[in-house]
This record gives sequence, structure tokens and C-alpha cells, in this order.
Amino acid sequence: MSQTGTTTRAGTTADHPVVCARGVRKSFGDLQVLKGIDLDVRRGEVVVVLGPSGSGKSTLLRCINHLEVMDAGWITVDGVQIGYESRGGRLFHARDSVIARQRQRVGMVFQQFNLFGHMTVLENLIEAPVGLHGVPRDEAVRRARRLLAQVGLEGREDSYPRQLSGGQQQRVAIARALAIEPDLLLFDEPTSALDPELVGEVLGTMRELAAAGYTMVVVTHEISFAREAADTVVFMDDGVIVEQGPPEDVLGNPQEERTKAFLQRFL
Repeated sequence: MSQTGTTTRAGTTADHPVVCARGVRKSFGDLQVLKGIDLDVRRGEVVVVLGPSGSGKSTLLRCINHLEVMDAGWITVDGVQIGYESRGGRLFHARDSVIARQRQRVGMVFQQFNLFGHMTVLENLIEAPVGLHGVPRDEAVRRARRLLAQVGLEGREDSYPRQLSGGQQQRVAIARALAIEPDLLLFDEPTSALDPELVGEVLGTMRELAAAGYTMVVVTHEISFAREAADTVVFMDDGVIVEQGPPEDVLGNPQEERTKAFLQRFL
């Protein structure tokens, strides 16, 4: 199946978005989940996506990483449409091996951790770099140890996920996402499966990543994180972007009634 258009590798300056989405639509059967999304994410920007359940937030993230195939529109990450490859000036669905290489641009942290329970923490971190991306094992191990120290889990390399708290497992998942050295980090409700007392440690790690300049798109209900760490807040409802802008505007002075009604539940 072909799609018109060509791929062009975007530059890495602030003038070129890391993520560029235009007219993105996605349906599941008769349910239209995304109804024409336009979104830019600049390098080093933290975009927090808020909205009620069923508004399309997670589906948008999954389309960025080609975990869901959109029905219409297009998304590029650093100028490349993940899931497609150019042949003769036209885009075609890519082979699995090509998609795997393309996904190295994007690290994703899921709601339910998605760690391999039969692997140690270290093995979880080196699986993708070594197995999918050809990083030498010694280099992958050094990188993994450095990342575990970065997320406050130095010395837990030989632990299994079941031996860790939920917050620790999610920090391992964040380190795993970083292990492929991505251009973009996606977070899909990273604290929603955690006990309340464990949320702070994960948000603290995410704040450190934001302060370090990582490009991040975060789907969350954590309004405090959006206020403190976001450069841009996007509010979605019923498959569309209702309002977006700096947190002081969207959270402090929302213009749309749907945004106001949503925020009243949290503020």
C-alpha cells in the first residue's frame, strides 16, 4: 500500500519540530478516536497532554510511534514517517526491520511498565540496544549501569521486576526507554498504575529529564507536573485538540468551556 509524499530528514534546530503531526485521524470500527490532529513538538520541549478518558490522548502517542496505524494524515519524527519507507519518491509501508530501526528515535514509557518478568533489570535494559539495534554488549551494559544510576537505582542490576516496587519498576522502564538514546520520549500515563505514595519518585525522575533538555510528550492527569515541567499544555477532548499553549495560559486562564470544566475536577 502506498501513500503519496516523500520523506525529508528535518534539521535538528529549534526551527524544525521533532514531531510534526497534520490531519491525524484514527477510528476503531465506528468509533472515531482522533478527528484531525495537528501538533508540533520542538526539540527540547516538554508537551503535556491532558484530557478526559477516551479523548484520544494515548492513541495519539501510539500513532507517533506507529503502534497504531492512522487512517489519514501524517506524522514525522525528525522528518521521518515511522512505519514507512521511501521508494521512487513515494512512501510505502516499511518492513518490520526498517520500523525497528526507525523506532530507535522514540523511547516510550507505558502505564503498566511492560518489563520482561523473566529478565533481570540489566537484561531488560540491554535487550533492545543489543538485540534490535546492534549495540555491542559491553557498551550496552555500561550505558545501562549509567542510566540506572541516573534514575536512582544503582546496584539493582541483578534484581527481577517482581523484587521492585511499582515506582522502581517504572523508573527501570524510563531507563529502558533512554537506553536506545532516543530523540523523543513518550510517556503514556506513567503514574496511573502506581500507589499514591510512589507517584512522586517517578515524577521526580521525569522532572529531571525535562530539566536536562529531553524532548518529551507526556500524557498524564498530574496537573502539578504540567504546571512545573511543561513548556506547552495540550487539552484534548472527543478526539480533537480543544486548547493548547503555555501552562500559565491553559491551566491558569483557560479560554474554552471544556477545558475549564475538566480542570475544575483537579484544581
